[in-house]
Amino acid sequence: MAAKDFSKMESQRWWVSSHQVLFIICCIMVQAPCLRCKIVVNCTNPNTISLLAALENVMKLYSIRPVMNLSTPTNISMYFTLYGILGVEEKAQLLNTYIWLVKEWENEFFSWDPVQCGSANISLPRERFWSPDVVINEFMDENRAPIVPYVYIKHTGIVRDANPVRVVSSCNLEIYTFPFDVQNCTFTFRSYIHHVSDIRIILGKKVEDILKRSISVLSTEGEWELMDIKSSKFKLSTFNQGESNPYDELCFYIVLRRRATLYVVNLLIPSCFLITVDLFSFLLPPQNVDRSSFKMTLILGYSVFLLIVNDLLPVTGSTIPLINVFFAICLALMVASLLETILITNLLVAPCNFRPVPGWVRVLVLRFMGTLVWLPQKSREDKIILNPVARDVKVCPLVTVERQVQTGEPGKMWAEADDPALAELRNLGNELQSIRLHVAQHVNGNQISQDWMQVGYIIDRLLFGVYCIFITFSFIVILGIWSNSYNQ
Repeated sequence: MAAKDFSKMESQRWWVSSHQVLFIICCIMVQAPCLRCKIVVNCTNPNTISLLAALENVMKLYSIRPVMNLSTPTNISMYFTLYGILGVEEKAQLLNTYIWLVKEWENEFFSWDPVQCGSANISLPRERFWSPDVVINEFMDENRAPIVPYVYIKHTGIVRDANPVRVVSSCNLEIYTFPFDVQNCTFTFRSYIHHVSDIRIILGKKVEDILKRSISVLSTEGEWELMDIKSSKFKLSTFNQGESNPYDELCFYIVLRRRATLYVVNLLIPSCFLITVDLFSFLLPPQNVDRSSFKMTLILGYSVFLLIVNDLLPVTGSTIPLINVFFAICLALMVASLLETILITNLLVAPCNFRPVPGWVRVLVLRFMGTLVWLPQKSREDKIILNPVARDVKVCPLVTVERQVQTGEPGKMWAEADDPALAELRNLGNELQSIRLHVAQHVNGNQISQDWMQVGYIIDRLLFGVYCIFITFSFIVILGIWSNSYNQ
């Protein structure tokens, strides 16, 4: 009887074993077309302990990509929220920001019934599940943000990984229009190891929503203002340039604008004040020594100003900011103004020591530039100054008498010819004539001196016009750059 029961049990065991194998083969054949079918885990009780025990076998598979078939790519849905703009390093070309990064992907190794297991979501340690190796290409330093040790698991098999990231990224900064510059920095997300056939990165939220959320929570901006966030998804065909296995990339463009109020108040306005004071110094008499001393004091003050504000200016070797060119031109104009003051002071104080004005100077400066600055060349006609002493003593009759004596006209004033008083008057008239010529020469001035003095006045007026044109042009350029930065 026992032998008969034992044989019966063996036959039943073989029948069960064969049916199990047949059932497994049927399941494989049925599920073969369904490459993305998930493994459904069953919970013995609707509580967390039972759910954790059901997921224990799934968590052992954290070392492989969670797909039933390796030819199936894993879609990584990601977006971020810009929480803080910590600063920009112009010299190192770095952008320092703080973001909240969110990544979601599907794990095909599990799913459960929320009613049977008593929960639709659960948070579990990060190291117990597979996570994508998505990095930022522009990353230049380690992430110093706090580490979040958990990921969020949904009953549908969706894994949500959210963590803060302190991003120190490289950015090609354009500081030519500093302090009215607008920077466009890039965050390029891609997998470091997996190709596009394994991992595909998709945008998890609209860019408009990302921008709106970032502006609402942005707590640290400093001198920068968030203007816009844009995104672009590279087509797969663009990667196939000599690479058999390209990578998928998702790019975000962060548009930032510098707050220029601090630099306008501390840099531009004081510089404009100093150059305006130097402009009005042209109203001082050029032959006065105080004018050159005043200009020297302005140059010294402007040099000290540049040394003080040197820390506020960006330092980079790629390009020279336009404001540095403005400061250099202002300093050059002040130095040129001082040299011009020294020159025209010499021309106005001691013009008699110079040779006659060359022909090209007379044509270029006295005629052309003089007409340009409304200082035409003076007339060279000699002025005749009558001798008042000759009018009082009536020299003309004496000359007539002298002419009569010299011509020897008979019967006319021969008695007065030998008069000593007449000879004395004749000598006095000659002396008055020489005095008149000497006074006329000094009153009218030497023509050479007048020409050199006119050259000095024309140069002074010309530099004054250059100052006015430079200040007006600089004001227009500053307003244009400022308005352009706010219109972007």
